[in-house]
Amino acid sequence: MHAFSSAPSAPLTRLPDGTVKQINPFTGTHVWTVPGRGNRPLTPPPATDEVLEEGERTRMCAFCQDNYALTPPEKARVVRDTDGSWHTIVGVSADDMHATVAEFRRIPNLFEILSFDFWSANYGSHMSDDAIAHLNAYLSTSSGIEHCRAIVRTKMAASGTPLPTDHQISLDELREQVRPFFASGHDVIVGRRHVVDGAHYASQLASSGTLSVDEHRAYIAFTIEGMKDIYLSNPWVRYVAVFQNWLRPAGASFDHLHKQLVGIDEHGVSTQREVNLLHHNPNSFNDLAVNYAAQQKLLIAANDHAVAFAGFGHRYPTVEVYSRSSCTEPWTMDPDERDGMADVLHAVHAATGPTVPCNEEWHHTPLDVDTPMPWHINIKWRVSTVAGFEGGTKIYINTIDPWTLRERVVSELMRLRHEGAIAEDLLIGNECPRTPNMLRYNPFLTRV
Repeated sequence: MHAFSSAPSAPLTRLPDGTVKQINPFTGTHVWTVPGRGNRPLTPPPATDEVLEEGERTRMCAFCQDNYALTPPEKARVVRDTDGSWHTIVGVSADDMHATVAEFRRIPNLFEILSFDFWSANYGSHMSDDAIAHLNAYLSTSSGIEHCRAIVRTKMAASGTPLPTDHQISLDELREQVRPFFASGHDVIVGRRHVVDGAHYASQLASSGTLSVDEHRAYIAFTIEGMKDIYLSNPWVRYVAVFQNWLRPAGASFDHLHKQLVGIDEHGVSTQREVNLLHHNPNSFNDLAVNYAAQQKLLIAANDHAVAFAGFGHRYPTVEVYSRSSCTEPWTMDPDERDGMADVLHAVHAATGPTVPCNEEWHHTPLDVDTPMPWHINIKWRVSTVAGFEGGTKIYINTIDPWTLRERVVSELMRLRHEGAIAEDLLIGNECPRTPNMLRYNPFLTRV
């Protein structure tokens, strides 16, 4: 006699009672969606909604426009000209901190995941010539010195280090203390707004989806510039992890739009697993991701350069966005390819809405890997809490199955497109092509 087994034999299996069992083909993660557990609002309404006073919109946290001096010296900023064009300013001095309005700023993280001392002690890494020049220029003015002293004191206070009481931090001491800021391998890309322009309430937060299409393109382009710079400034960096934690339940320190870039000295477990899988099947990202999603009617949105679908086998409801470019490093793509990816990503965030906590996780081919993999981004809705059942069984309960997720997002995208809030050339839901092998990263594919 054979025992009955309900173990799924495919990435997606729907049982007669409606339970959906999922297996992630890249990670092996097992996920269940049980009927009835997903009929709850994604986020509760705020208990109170604080009314904003005049001028408060630009000084709500350390990342806000009026509080540039509360963060370490910035590496670069993006400003918008009167004709609507964008340009990047590198190495803004303390004296010029408020001379322009930064739409996006790249600043060092006050507490790096891998510190400057980590790279120096373990690899003998040194500051680049550009970083040394920036440091010297910043400390050549009294305002730069005072700004750096204030940031050093902030870091010491936050880390529990006793503050000097009998004397000012000397210039030599200061130079040593601030080196990590100028040679940081962990940077933050910060948006201008904390709340949307004209907001009357503190709950009217400015998320990725509340940016305009053009603003979001600039945000992504600036992030990619930062990735490239971290790779170029430290030869020991094997991978630059890029992620965005939106709202505190998703791990954000501030409810202010920002991404983080972290140079690390290995590929990371998920990237190495993907590389190993590609060694066995170079077309895995078509076969196991986009092709399968199309077969299961999970496609959400697409344009000539990117495609999004409801992911499967994730601990949280997840929309996956893939670049269709043959280039696998974001900084090698032409602007149309990069902007096309940005537009699909923006649309997913707009459909998600600013009240849903979510993580945005980037994946790309590391510089030292010769196996191509497509640039892809996961947007994970942090709407459930991993608990004892998951810890004990390693089976995760995801309250929204992929088809329900797809319908929620597609319905919202239709409304947003009608209102002109997302890219007008976006194909949505059933409009998306289902052509096999939409991803062009695989050089071994033969095409007519």
